Amino acid sequence: MTVVERVRLNDELSISRVVTGLWQIADMERDGRALDLDAAAAAMAEYVDAGLTTFDMADHYGSAELIAGRYLARSGRRDVQLLTKWVPAPGASSREVVRAAVQRSLDRLQTERVDLLQFHAWSYADPSYLDCLFWLQEMVEEGLIGALGLTNFDTAHLGVVLHSGIRVASNQVCHSVLDRRAAQGLTALCREHGVALLAFGALAGGLLTERWLDQPATDVDDLATWSHMKYRRLIDAAGGWPAYQAVLRAVVEVARERGVSAANVACRALLEEPGVAAVLVGARLGERAHVQDTLRVFEWSLGDAGRAALAAAQAALEPVPGDCGDEYRRPPFLTAAGDLSHHLETLPAPYSTRPGAGGRTRVLSGTPWEAMAGYCRAVRVGDRILVSGTTASHRDRTVGGQDPASQAHFVIDKIEGAIQSLGGTLEDVVRTRVFVRRIEDWEAVARVHGARFRHVLPANTLVEAKLVGADPLVEIEAEAVVG
Repeated sequence: MTVVERVRLNDELSISRVVTGLWQIADMERDGRALDLDAAAAAMAEYVDAGLTTFDMADHYGSAELIAGRYLARSGRRDVQLLTKWVPAPGASSREVVRAAVQRSLDRLQTERVDLLQFHAWSYADPSYLDCLFWLQEMVEEGLIGALGLTNFDTAHLGVVLHSGIRVASNQVCHSVLDRRAAQGLTALCREHGVALLAFGALAGGLLTERWLDQPATDVDDLATWSHMKYRRLIDAAGGWPAYQAVLRAVVEVARERGVSAANVACRALLEEPGVAAVLVGARLGERAHVQDTLRVFEWSLGDAGRAALAAAQAALEPVPGDCGDEYRRPPFLTAAGDLSHHLETLPAPYSTRPGAGGRTRVLSGTPWEAMAGYCRAVRVGDRILVSGTTASHRDRTVGGQDPASQAHFVIDKIEGAIQSLGGTLEDVVRTRVFVRRIEDWEAVARVHGARFRHVLPANTLVEAKLVGADPLVEIEAEAVVG
């Protein structure tokens, strides 16, 4: 009997290293189609009986939470792990809104505790995502959430969250033999802080299987499922159909040598990467299952020759733009629709604005310094936006702890949010001034400035200065011209 490998996310939560993903439920229900929830719930039994006891879903995956709740209630099984996500609408939230969202998942799952609640943020320029995470952490301490996870967080902002004292068990991101963004720095950060990396897209919606080898390029509009549409766009971003076919051919050849399936190779390649705790394999409950094939993932090892063959083929790929999760925040939007129309109606400004005399418009971010010293976070006069010296303060907290890079990222997020609220973008910045408390932090802060502004190249000054307050390590001011 195959022994399913498992990994521990915290002292109380152990999951199977292949997680059954239920995103496909939303696709099965699109255009008003209705699933038989009882039949779908019954279909979960085959996975659980085989030892694949962990399921991943979200509040917006159609009826996925309801189906999992029915299975849990009717089976009486207590060795099943239900992982879900909360993807709130962008904009300000409240403790009550967060609690209501968690309670909705608890009710749908028919359980008293969510095993793992994974949080998604639409915009880092809006600091309200941190409010939500602090409130979710309170619910972990209450016992309503077993472990707190993230989904689609990039390396920089996972660091911001961790250094701010939020205890994160996992980060679920797109990661596969085609999409190597997680290997750029996210994996190392996860390993450093003991955060489990959960990889979705391991099979690219089924495009990393034998049936697609040597097939002609298919247009996105001719594909039938949302997952095929999404990963067809990723293929274009990764170098196009020929590069994808080269990788798929290597995957299939390794599979034939090992006597396994291409899906086994695509999954095993990730499971053998340091830092990857588990991979997600999507299921269309009640339509088809690949349980026995999936179990073979745990019966063999890729070996040096197999890894070398895959690496040689991957050399033809182009790097997917950006970091993990960027596909939901900036072009190119690697979603089924190619934009965010399936996800968002609007993206509100991070901060409210105040009109003033002389055609000036101001933004206040709500820090106590602004009220005490009588200034605004930013002001727009004509096409110019002037942003005050900004530190990593948010409400009564210092974001980023004592990590200069995390503080710098959050400071630039605040600057970006202020500029966005006044009708500009970070690309409009023409001047920055950076002040560091300790000169030994200059390089860490400069590297953050480089990561965020290297495509803008504003005029810049960086100096050591005695900053006000005990916690700020960096302060940045900016000027932008909206054109």
